[in-house]
Amino acid sequence: MAFIFEKIILLLAINYHSLLAQNTSPVAVLTWNFHKAAQKAWYTLFNEKRSALDAIEESCNFCENNGGECRWEVGLGGCPNENGDTTLDALLMDGVTMNVGAVGAVKDVKNPISIARKVMENTDHTLLVGESVTQFAKQMGFETQSLNTEDSKEKWQKWKENSCQPNYWMNVVPDPANSCGPYTPIKGTDKQEQKVYSPIDNEIHHDTMGVLTLDVNGNVAAGVSTNGLDYKIPGRLGDSPVAGAGTYADATVGAAACTGVGDISLRFLPSYTAVEAMRNGATPAEAAKIAVNRMAKFYPKHSQAVITMNNKGEYGVYCHGFLTFNYSFPYHVANEKLGDATLMYHPCFNTAHLFTNDSRKLIYNYI
Repeated sequence: MAFIFEKIILLLAINYHSLLAQNTSPVAVLTWNFHKAAQKAWYTLFNEKRSALDAIEESCNFCENNGGECRWEVGLGGCPNENGDTTLDALLMDGVTMNVGAVGAVKDVKNPISIARKVMENTDHTLLVGESVTQFAKQMGFETQSLNTEDSKEKWQKWKENSCQPNYWMNVVPDPANSCGPYTPIKGTDKQEQKVYSPIDNEIHHDTMGVLTLDVNGNVAAGVSTNGLDYKIPGRLGDSPVAGAGTYADATVGAAACTGVGDISLRFLPSYTAVEAMRNGATPAEAAKIAVNRMAKFYPKHSQAVITMNNKGEYGVYCHGFLTFNYSFPYHVANEKLGDATLMYHPCFNTAHLFTNDSRKLIYNYI
């Protein structure tokens, strides 16, 4: 009886929210310069008047199905792991109900955002991980196929021929700086003698597609889809399939999504941090800055970006450490004022780039 009562209260709250928010002007905010995916989100929201969740799924599906349009960082044919396999992560969050569906380390199914939606809508679970996700997807009617392409196979083969450089191992033997392994842990004091190897930290190797949407009924949602890091250790999960890390949404406040080094984002929950900052009065731009700076304080040499949107459709972005695009971060915004999905760039604060003044004292380069 208590469970039924809770369901009734939730339905009443959702209906009340919808009544209050009818005829809302839709908005979509997306990471990166994936223009056709951004157009897909806007068309779904504005022309078709479909839901915030639908817009996320449609835009992510575009990249998942057309990897070349999204730098092969989302979906089929991108980012092989150490074994040469492409695996996928995704998360979808409904900011009205606070329901979440997520999948991680998905093999042989090219649309992880759609599988994540099935987790949210057809199970009581939040996150499914590993090879069993493929079996779940088959039950839900998805077709299976290899996610590897000739290009991804060639990319992996060149990496192997280059002594598996770069990689993500440390404190192991043989030396990961010039060997492919297999590795075993260094024991005792020898661990202190090995130089810590710096893995890839380049935006072209860890693009997460993040999408924040506000639909005509005032519903807020957030989603992410990614292949993760190039040459990651098999079994590795980044921030994308973890609510609060890769993305987060609360229709009473807004939404946020993060892209960058997922292993670091997992330690700070930047998307949740940004949403809570907006709850406490920060503007979307201020909230993004708070979330990014918290990570940059501890990891100044790594790159991160956060996009934000409140439930009024106001948006913000902040970034740190990105080198390409003239030291800026590309993102898309679509709303009625702009008229279409519009590519924008936000200059990044790069603490990794230091220089000296006349007194030879190190100072930050605020690019």
